[in-house]
Amino acid sequence: MEVEKKFFPGLEGVVATETNISFLDTVQGEIVIKGYDLIKLSQKKEYLDLVYLLLEGKLPTEVEKETVVEKLKAEYELPDKVFDVFKLLPKETHPMDALRTGISALAGYDDQIDNRAHLINKERAYKLLGKVPTIVANSYRMLDGQEPILPLQELSYSANFFYMLTGKKPSELEAEIFDRSLVLYSEHEMPNSTFTARVIASTQSDLYGALTGAVASLKGNLHGGANEAVMHMLLEAGTVKAFEEMLEMKLFKKEKIMGFGHRVYMKKMDPRALMMKDALKQLCELKGDDLLLRMCEAGEKIMEREKGLYPNLDYYAAPVYWMLGINIPLYTPIFFSARTVGICAHVMEQHENNRLFRPRVHYTGERHVLSN
Repeated sequence: MEVEKKFFPGLEGVVATETNISFLDTVQGEIVIKGYDLIKLSQKKEYLDLVYLLLEGKLPTEVEKETVVEKLKAEYELPDKVFDVFKLLPKETHPMDALRTGISALAGYDDQIDNRAHLINKERAYKLLGKVPTIVANSYRMLDGQEPILPLQELSYSANFFYMLTGKKPSELEAEIFDRSLVLYSEHEMPNSTFTARVIASTQSDLYGALTGAVASLKGNLHGGANEAVMHMLLEAGTVKAFEEMLEMKLFKKEKIMGFGHRVYMKKMDPRALMMKDALKQLCELKGDDLLLRMCEAGEKIMEREKGLYPNLDYYAAPVYWMLGINIPLYTPIFFSARTVGICAHVMEQHENNRLFRPRVHYTGERHVLSN
């Protein structure tokens, strides 16, 4: 007789794999990335330091970092036919769908598509890191009827990404804050999109396919789309009082409020959100307008008091991106662009020590016997 297996809805608390990439240490309150605390990394290092750490296993020297800078710059541009694909998409296409299509199209330009060797996969990861920001910014521009913005080689990786997103070169503070947001979004253990990528990779599918599936996962507002939903709420309310009333009404109606709560951070604030809250304070001070900060803080107090819920990264990243002048539909694609390096690291790890994911189910249907 088959022993009934225990069922955990949403796989909550289930350990799905072993990894040396990252870990959410809820006891110490740290997000561990290759042995380092992500929050401390975000205070002292840049996004390309995280790229090197995740793909090479250690923090780079200045020479090593400069090598990565040049390697990524050599990959900024897209094949002309990928731009042609964007032109064929319906104008109503969601930016995440355009991103998914762009990554999928790149697979056709890989003449070693069936090679899963570590070094080949790593070079793919660098190639994708160079091209994904260009896909994000310019697929959106072309869907909006605008001409593409070509990358600027003289800018840093993050500053160039910002430039393509907004059409303007960032100030030193803007570049620093935007880069910090990429660091904070870069890797976060085993969220749905990373798990999706690993499940796809476990079939020995390629890196492009795994990333394409991850984009589809991240599009959902229970995952990456939350930052867009948060900004729409803030803009709809417009004032502190109206935002408080909006949240109270949503709570009364038992509606889900985006930007609060996290499967892992159950009883405290996402430490990444604290970093983005500080960034929002800096931008508010710079621009002489603290309305969004006051609205967010008011919402934070209500949710803690009424539900015992705390902000996650999306709650404060949304107003930060707004004050940086970035259009709302780009928030989730930015999240994915930053997370590309983490997902690539997971796919590489899956390919190197693979076991096909094939879970079982808890059957709740009926059993019938066919009559003669």
